[in-house]
Amino acid sequence: MGKQVAVVVGGSVAGLACAHAVAGEGWEVVVLEKASAPAAGGGTGAGLGLDAQSMETLARWIPGWGLDTSTLPLAVDLNRATDRQTKAARTLARDEEFNFRAAHWGDLHRRLHEALPPAVTVLWGHQFLSFEAPDDTRGVVATARVLRTGETVDVTGDLLIAADGSTSSIRHCFLPDLKLRYAGYCAWRGVFDFTGKESCDTMAGIRRAYPELGNCLYFDLAYKTHAVLYELPRSRLNWLWYISGPEPELKGSSVTMEATDAMVARMRDEAERVWCPELARLIRETAAPFVNVIYDADPLPRLSWASGRVALVGDAAHPTTPHGLRSTNMSVMDARTLGRCLGKWNSEPTPARALAEYEVVRLPVVAEQALHARRLGRLKQGLPVDSEAEGFDVTMAKAEQAVQLRQSTMPFFGGAPAEGDAESANQTGPAPHRGFAS
Repeated sequence: MGKQVAVVVGGSVAGLACAHAVAGEGWEVVVLEKASAPAAGGGTGAGLGLDAQSMETLARWIPGWGLDTSTLPLAVDLNRATDRQTKAARTLARDEEFNFRAAHWGDLHRRLHEALPPAVTVLWGHQFLSFEAPDDTRGVVATARVLRTGETVDVTGDLLIAADGSTSSIRHCFLPDLKLRYAGYCAWRGVFDFTGKESCDTMAGIRRAYPELGNCLYFDLAYKTHAVLYELPRSRLNWLWYISGPEPELKGSSVTMEATDAMVARMRDEAERVWCPELARLIRETAAPFVNVIYDADPLPRLSWASGRVALVGDAAHPTTPHGLRSTNMSVMDARTLGRCLGKWNSEPTPARALAEYEVVRLPVVAEQALHARRLGRLKQGLPVDSEAEGFDVTMAKAEQAVQLRQSTMPFFGGAPAEGDAESANQTGPAPHRGFAS
């Protein structure tokens, strides 16, 4: 019997992580990706926070990956309150044992692509259209359009892996009634490139106002809004600013919006009214900021992640808000666990048992994490956590209340079961849930 073949739909970080994990268990992998080429290491608004478990996993797949020029430490998780009138900042919660690393999405994607094993083929410029999985015994057929020529092609395999993001068309086939949930706010995002400008006035000011950049994940909370700032490798600063409002109308399946000049001008003016002058100046001087509309979804029901020969991974399986820095980390661990489960049950005629175990291990973990990320976002944004509670008021918050803002309150913060052992899912419990202190 020849090698089994997995067809991965989506060539972003989640898809390439799956390619590494599944190929590492002896499978051939074909990745279908609409983009015409891999990331070159650039890109806009693409900072990532990687936890220790993801870093250890990535080091298995990428030679030389680790504490090198591709990441910077995020040893400190710091939440500060900003007074809109005086622009003064005071510490709300500080955690000096955060132990994350900051990376750029384009850098990670490039490194994952360059390190792909020979058993992986990536078909760039192939837009996924549909799939057929007649029954458990006859494999799957994915149909894609070659964007350069307009022709359609079929790719046959033994397993289809849906890594096609939060708006997954494959998930829609199984759960047509599942709707993404608008979080109540959007995020302005940008990357400030200070290559050759370390001594400029903007950077000098930012270094004074944020003296731990390069080692710290900053959350600045003002009344009913919050911003994030941290440093990326290769002389870049990543910032996000969350603004509440009605749900925008989006076109197509993307959850990002190109901002008009008028939108950018209004945002920059508002930044000067809310944030300290140093952050407002950084935002004003950042080229091409854009808008992410923030969505998540309630945890998927059991027996929905894996159906016969189809598995969901990453945002396709668990759309989540970004506040717990979970999306990429969950995708990496999904891939690692899926690969281990496939390897464990490789002698089976179909992947059904492997997929069932993958779901048993991962679904309880990401369900807890996605719901906690939702809660964390609403706390930081000053929105009610439930229908009866008032929103977190940063102007009145006490130290014992602010502890709940820490990233370390995330369930499974210290590590999640990942080795394809269904029993281990019950051996690693979530972090204790911390409600409002009285």
